Amino acid sequence: MKTDRFSRVESPCVRLCTLDDEDVCLGCHRHIDEICAWAASSDDERERILERAAVRAERMARG
Repeated sequence: MKTDRFSRVESPCVRLCTLDDEDVCLGCHRHIDEICAWAASSDDERERILERAAVRAERMARG
């Protein structure tokens, strides 16, 4: 995971970029819209994206 030079929030990308039927990445659990918006997002918005991704990851783990 990398940060850009202006952000303190690391990208959750694990280079397993495969989208499911709902356009959610199976690697980082972000929606495609969140992935596209990441570079322009503030740290606060990135934190919210990570929170939503964590909820998706938990849901996927439970099946």
